[in-house]
Amino acid sequence: MVNMMFWVLTHDQRLLMWANRRPSHRGLNVWLSRWLGTITHTGGASFTLVTALLIALLGSGSWSNAGWQCLVATAISHIPVAIVKRKFSRLRPYQALPSVNACKKPLCDSSFPSGHTTAIFAWLMPWLLVDAALLPLLLPVAILLGVSVGWSRMYLGLHYPSDVAVGAILGSSSSLFISAAWSSFF
Repeated sequence: MVNMMFWVLTHDQRLLMWANRRPSHRGLNVWLSRWLGTITHTGGASFTLVTALLIALLGSGSWSNAGWQCLVATAISHIPVAIVKRKFSRLRPYQALPSVNACKKPLCDSSFPSGHTTAIFAWLMPWLLVDAALLPLLLPVAILLGVSVGWSRMYLGLHYPSDVAVGAILGSSSSLFISAAWSSFF
């Protein structure tokens, strides 16, 4: 177990440093910083909960159902996040590693797991399940959005890759559970 933890921590820091680096090309650096600095907010509570509620109220049929599922899944997925964050008080990368690039207003609570990544994956899954015919169109967009939010959390020095991976698993599994149970209740 100790060897496995050492392996995870070593590789976690190595992957973090790769995801957190800044490109040497000025134009690419500016573009990437703007993209990741902006897209990270789609994993926040304001975006995920407000858009889910709006689509639930204004959408029709399966889109309205997906909006309600997003809302419930995002809210429920944060119960285990809150519990785990209290149980494992892990310093954020910018606090623990001196060479990590950090955003302007970094968070100070526990790093593990990533709440933004949890929220975006809980929010994304019901949209993928709305209509199988739309899956080839929606899946690449969902992957781009989910990966971008996860990467942004590392790029901004706020989370380790393991924080992001566990957040993606928590969000996706919460959402799949809600979507599967939805037809039993509604």
